[in-house]
This record gives sequence, C-alpha cells and structure tokens, in this order.
Amino acid sequence: MKARTIVALLTAAAVLGGGGYAAYQAGMARGVKMAAREAAPAESGRRILYWHDPMVPGQRFDKPGKSPFMDMPLQPVYEDEAGRQGGVAVDPRMQQSLGVRTAEVRKGALALAVEAVGNVAYNERETAVVQARSNGFVERLYVRAPLDPVRKGEPLAQLYVPDWVAAQEEFLSARRMAGTSLEAVVDGARQRMRLAGMSDEQIRIVESTGKVHARLTLVAPATGVVAELGAREGMTVAPGSPLFRINGLDTVWVNAEVPEAQSGEVRVGNAVEARTPGLPGKVFKGKVSAILPEVNPTTRTLKARVELANPRTELKPGMFATVNFTPVARREALLVPSEALIRTGRRTVVIVARGDGRFAPVDVQAGLEAGGETEIRSGLAAGQKVVLSGQFLIDSEASLRASETRMAGPAFHRGTGKVLSVSPMSSTVELEHDPIASLKWPAMTMGFQVEDKSQLLELKEGDRVEFELNPNPGKDGEFVLHSIRRSGGP
Repeated sequence: MKARTIVALLTAAAVLGGGGYAAYQAGMARGVKMAAREAAPAESGRRILYWHDPMVPGQRFDKPGKSPFMDMPLQPVYEDEAGRQGGVAVDPRMQQSLGVRTAEVRKGALALAVEAVGNVAYNERETAVVQARSNGFVERLYVRAPLDPVRKGEPLAQLYVPDWVAAQEEFLSARRMAGTSLEAVVDGARQRMRLAGMSDEQIRIVESTGKVHARLTLVAPATGVVAELGAREGMTVAPGSPLFRINGLDTVWVNAEVPEAQSGEVRVGNAVEARTPGLPGKVFKGKVSAILPEVNPTTRTLKARVELANPRTELKPGMFATVNFTPVARREALLVPSEALIRTGRRTVVIVARGDGRFAPVDVQAGLEAGGETEIRSGLAAGQKVVLSGQFLIDSEASLRASETRMAGPAFHRGTGKVLSVSPMSSTVELEHDPIASLKWPAMTMGFQVEDKSQLLELKEGDRVEFELNPNPGKDGEFVLHSIRRSGGP
C-alpha cells in the first residue's frame, strides 16, 4: 500500500497539459474524489517556474500551498519540464530569419491615460430667468440682441405697469390720513402693492418719495450673456412671461464623450485638464461633476460632464475641446507589450518562449491597455518570456501540428477499474479506476458518460471492467466511455 501511494504521488506530479485539464473538467462535473497527497520536494539545482494543480494546469501560483480546486497540495513545475509541455521547436537560425524578439512578463501598475473629446456648453447651474410679475407694457429695451453681455445690476428693460398705479395711490392716501388707528389700513395697502408684483425695494422707493411709480426697470440678476431674449419694445406682457434668460460664463461645462470600455476609469470628482484648438498652449483645469446615466447606442460612449473654471470668459459655448482625465489609482498587475497579443475575436493568445528553441501558444485573459502595454489577468506568470515578433508564424505552425494530430484519428485511452454504481437510464457509470498511463492520471474515482448505454445493461456494482475513453467532441477537455465490458480479473 505504501509503494502504491508513492507511485500515485509521482504520477500526480507529472500530470500536465491536456490530460490534467481533462481530468479537472470531467472530475468537477461528476465529483472527483481524491486523497490528499504530499507536495513533491524541490529538487536541488532545478529552477521552479510556478506551482499548479495538475487538474487545473492553466491556473498558476507564485508559491506552494493547498489547491483551491482539489483536496491536494499544489505541484511545482520546473523549468526543464515546462519546455517539454507541447508547443513547437524553432531552429535558432530560423528564429533569426524570422526576427523573433521576446520580452519578459513583468509586474507593474498600468499608467492608464483616458482622453475624450467634447464641446463647451453653458453651466446650466448658473442660469437666471427674468420674468414679468404683473400685466404691463414694454416701453424701453436696454438689451436688444441675444448673446449681448450684461453685468449684474445692469438695466435690461423698462415696463409700464398700470396695476401698480391704483395700489400705490391707495397706499399713499392711507399714509396721509392722520391717526394711529389707521395703521392697519396702511399695512393692508402695502400688502396689496406686494400682491400687484412690486418688490420690497420698489415699495421703499414709493414710501421714501411719496410719489406714484408706474414704471418698473428690470435689472440683470447675474453677470453673463443674454442666452434668450423674449421681450420687444411695445409688446404686452403678462405675469410669468419669460423676458430674459441669462447664462453665466464664470464656469462652463464640457460634455466629453468617454468610450464605454474606459468609462470605469472616470469617476465623479476626478481632476481633468482641457485644451481647445482656439487657444493653443492654454490649459484649463477642472473636475468631473457628473457621469450621465446613458450610453450613446451609435458611438458606444458615455457623457462625462466636466466643469471648468473660466474667469476670463475665454471658453465660449460650442468650442471643441480635448479632455485628459487623471487616471484612477490602479493595483499592481502582470504587464506585457501589447504587440505580443494575438486576438482572434474569440480568444486572446500569446506565444511563450520556453527555452531551448521551444515555443507554445497560451490562452490569456487580457485587461486594460495603455502606453503600449496590456494587463494580463490570467494565463501567465511573472518572469516568463513572450514573443513580440514572428508569433503569427509560430502560432500557425503549432495549429498545423495540432491539426495533423487530430487527422490521425481518435485517441482512445484504455483503462481498468471497478464499478461503484451504474445508471443505464442516464447513461452514466461511476468507476474506481486504476492509473491511466496514456493520460497520466492517477488512480481515482470518477463518473463517466457512456456513448452506448446498452453496454451498461450487463454491468452491476462491484464488477471489474475494462474500458476505452474517447475525447468528448462537444466539450473540450472532457472524456466519454467509448466502450466498457466486464473483465475476467478479480
């Protein structure tokens, strides 16, 4: 029993590539049961590249420990072993002819720069509207055209308000009458002037001068430009009629179109720098005030509202602007030059140089890209070498050799074991199988799907069987039973 444990240990440490991955896929689907084994000791003089779970060879770890997938310790992968795990060999002279260049996978923080374009617009939070408060007539306009600049307190228009005359005369008459008992009448007349639309300032002018003021001068409530002009001399106005809309220019907005793929890097409060072709060399600083909750279906962009200080009113609404966003602080990640990636549309591949002229394609999960570098979220380890040029020819050669292997016919793997349970209805059988050398599998308990369920009708629990495994063409990495029959052995 002890000798068998040692053999199983050495076999598990040798599980690499497709066989280990297939075991993981099938085992996770059907409930693999394995006893924990001790980690293989590091051999003197051999360099360990990384640790992995033989059942999940694509997932790599920087240090030893217990596998998060199976109840077993992680196994080391040595540099000389990694060079034998598939791939293709390229003669050094051919490498030189192809101009093969490599770069090391390194750890670092990606300096992501987000740049977007947009147009300058009014800051809608600095908008003031001037309306008529009573029925009247526009007698004189001081501002005659839209977009005329105005300053706070500057007169805009003069209105004649007939309704004010009666209210003011009533108030002045009540004041001229003697006796303290009429104070309530005076207060009532003052209130009627307010109801007619007169402001407290206008009421004080009537009280101080003792004269009727039937004309009202409208003044600008803020400094800016007249964005809308709704008043004309001689026109009649009613209460609530919009006469002027004034927009301030001390601050402006830039509605920047941020690509959807980079929208996660832009946050409210981020500092920004903006430039416009109309003011070369001039940099305007501001911050992101809002991210609008809508994606443009045509351009696939989000709109970031950027607020910029504009003390000299140099930025005008409608100007084109380029906005640079200060990137969000990022955590350390694995980085490779972007030119190392081969994007097929369905997968992203890099060619890993494994030494001794051997190369192998590796599927990776790529992250963000900036400054000619790309984040690698899985598939590589720090210190590995990736190919920067000539990788398409190497990948083509690897694909060609894989095709030749597939054309050679189906690869059957033979094994023996004992039936633990059988279910003809679901076409499944659970086996306690012996080590399978062709797959480099140790002895373990697994469940399998059977291609022909009629083969299960003669089987029962405890039978010794011989079987043939065939890769499942529908599911990469899984195996099905091509045939199974009772054996004569115990």
